[in-house]
Amino acid sequence: MKMQAFTVENIPLIKERDNIASIICERTSIEDNDIIVIASTIVSKAEGRMFRLEDITAGEDAKRIADKHGIDARFVQAVLDRSHEVLVEFPILLVETDNGHVCIKAGIDESNVDKGYMADLPTDPDQSAKNIGEGIEHQTGKKVSIIVTDTNGRSFKIGQTGIAIGVYKIHPIKNWKGQKDLFGNILEITEEAIADEIAGAANLLMGEGDGGYPVVILRGLEFRSEEGSIREMYRSKREDIIKKGLRCLSKV
Repeated sequence: MKMQAFTVENIPLIKERDNIASIICERTSIEDNDIIVIASTIVSKAEGRMFRLEDITAGEDAKRIADKHGIDARFVQAVLDRSHEVLVEFPILLVETDNGHVCIKAGIDESNVDKGYMADLPTDPDQSAKNIGEGIEHQTGKKVSIIVTDTNGRSFKIGQTGIAIGVYKIHPIKNWKGQKDLFGNILEITEEAIADEIAGAANLLMGEGDGGYPVVILRGLEFRSEEGSIREMYRSKREDIIKKGLRCLSKV
């Protein structure tokens, strides 16, 4: 297997209602089975997922949590408004968003946006990926997969990496159960997080600063499927012992 990865050059500053599929197709050639990795920030901009703190009124819970962190209570209110559950209040504000993604401060981003504004994560990243993917397929006649990404930290390591938050026409998990290893042993528990691995590879090319590239294409991987949802990656309530532990700690 051989993989190529390259950036799509000259992506303009994205504005609300911009057609990301058209912008990509105008700037690069697309081939069957390409995996197109797109930073969530430009998806949010195109979908109008921007807001200002001056438009938010903080409630009592937001003020209480903000006092612990020494930050603007209106920002905390914005996090709470986008959260299904607060898992840790302090020293980090770790939440589960309404679509099941667990991240710091609901993934709200102040980087690479206009001054005075903040960017939400897309409300439904799978749908966002589908909209872009169908647009590219319609314009090119090629069959593609889409991964919408964000950057996340890891619980036990320093540093951030790219992770998948929405997918189209790709299963985010590759299940190796039932296959044999080099010694003929049957694999019983191996599930590979291919969408996150691809997101991490793309993030190496995307960059984080003012010279970043928000769209990366990976070519040569045979992972396209007719289905796929990011929710395949999320553990069930019964299996997620980390969340159970965090809930217990919050009661101490």
